[in-house]
Amino acid sequence: MTNTKTLCLADLAQFTGSEHWYRHGLNRAVRFTDGAKYVADEAGAYWLLDEIALAQRSETAVAAAAFQCWMLAVHDDESAELRCEDGDGRRLFSKSIAYTDFPLPEITLYFTDNTILLPGEY
Repeated sequence: MTNTKTLCLADLAQFTGSEHWYRHGLNRAVRFTDGAKYVADEAGAYWLLDEIALAQRSETAVAAAAFQCWMLAVHDDESAELRCEDGDGRRLFSKSIAYTDFPLPEITLYFTDNTILLPGEY
């Protein structure tokens, strides 16, 4: 299967703030920025925003953290690991993903003030 999704780190570097905030469809308390929307659109990764937004409802340790660092690491076999840490590097949540066609080997998103954003938008 050929991956037709395109996304590169240089694209993400252009996001240094956000002009718009979008309301998440499954967890209306969660918003996301222009940069997070760009990742979801270009990489077909709305599922990643869903994972972050839904963890706010279902994972007590995640919901209790005011600042969260979400990291997706894609392996050579197209499996991945999604993990969430607090601002001090303590793991709050992790999940194995059997398959993903996410185009980057890794990406980091932040969650704070009920908003999913790229590190450059923080």
